[in-house]
Amino acid sequence: MISRTAILRVRVVPNAKSDSVVGEHGGAVKIKLRAPAVEGKANAALVRFLAEQMKLPRHAIVLQRGHNSRDKLIRVDGLSQEDMRRRLLEHRDDLRAIP
Repeated sequence: MISRTAILRVRVVPNAKSDSVVGEHGGAVKIKLRAPAVEGKANAALVRFLAEQMKLPRHAIVLQRGHNSRDKLIRVDGLSQEDMRRRLLEHRDDLRAIP
């Protein structure tokens, strides 16, 4: 079996009213999260949110860079770049520019 891996650049906005993909920011997907940016809560919420959106187990979503930053680099195991894009954008038609 060929392993598939996709890379996703994310810009996180913590302390939002709801968890949602809202658009793009400098080539990254902008995601609003209810969790505060304290003690890794926003990072954990991001992993949970992405796993739910892409219908993957949490262990398939790996935060590679940006543990203490709003700008993050996420590795998604088990999906191709195209599959990841499709799953993230299933309900977001206005985000067509994700690589």
